[in-house]
Amino acid sequence: MKLIDTGLPGCVVIEPRVHGDARGFFYESFNHDKLAAHGLAQTFVQGNVSSSSRGVLRGLHYQWPKPQGKYVSVIEGNVWDVAVDIRRGSPTFGRWAAALLNAENKRQMWIPEGFAHGFVVLSERAVFTYLCTATYDAQADASIRWDDPRLAIDWPVSTPVLSDKDARAPLLDEVAEDRLPICTT
Repeated sequence: MKLIDTGLPGCVVIEPRVHGDARGFFYESFNHDKLAAHGLAQTFVQGNVSSSSRGVLRGLHYQWPKPQGKYVSVIEGNVWDVAVDIRRGSPTFGRWAAALLNAENKRQMWIPEGFAHGFVVLSERAVFTYLCTATYDAQADASIRWDDPRLAIDWPVSTPVLSDKDARAPLLDEVAEDRLPICTT
């Protein structure tokens, strides 16, 4: 496995070693010991799968005060995945990183606790998987507007398909300070 630095502390893209032949392929989608050797010894307590069609943008989501770290991947289709550091006091507060995740490159992304996360589907359909370090808590559920000018995320779509919740999400500067994660590193 190869870890690719995103420029955001703790947020990495994971490129697995793929073994393939005429029959197909095999790769480890998660290996606790190998990730722990790279300082990513996480315990996952919830797994999620979503299916979305072309142009659907989900995000930017996070939980506070019960943050979730997310280990994400795509098993069908093609998505542009984004992580945003929204931790108060972080030297990279408001910065984002993105990676193309798809069924062909088999890349995964680790989004640490305290980061907002979102993705947009670039293929006809995509099946997206999440391993989470905390269970979903509706009281802690929060979001940031996908097209916040302060973040200036370079999304590869201009008019995505959004949920009502995501369309109404506040700008980062509109979020109360106590509703943003705290940088602990």
